[in-house]
Amino acid sequence: MTVTTTSRPTGHPGYSETVPREPESAAVARRLVRAACSAWELEGLAEDSALVVTELVANAVRHARHESIRVVVERAAQDVVRVAVADLSRERPVEREADEGDEDGRGLFLVAALAADWGTDVRRWGKVVWADLEGGK
Repeated sequence: MTVTTTSRPTGHPGYSETVPREPESAAVARRLVRAACSAWELEGLAEDSALVVTELVANAVRHARHESIRVVVERAAQDVVRVAVADLSRERPVEREADEGDEDGRGLFLVAALAADWGTDVRRWGKVVWADLEGGK
């Protein structure tokens, strides 16, 4: 696996990594998010961002069609971290209410609760599901 660093308009690098579409990749995504937050001195956003990226990876693992997904972490503004997961499926995720006995189905509800904003950008090759987390140090 290769971590890619690219320049962004905010002047801070973005970080991305292609990982296998498997549950264990959530741990890699969390490490990437925590490293980025630390580099940007936004440690106060690290844990919520790690939780959100875990849910986005879990959703991609469950619903994507290709053997790999791409995790992206960007500093969208001075105090905003964007976490995103790209996959080759064009099917949009749907936030739904889980029944009391359901073991899953709460991931996007959690993303919406923690993120200042979230959404899906459909591309010709698939989609990017992203979430913006705001805060300070």
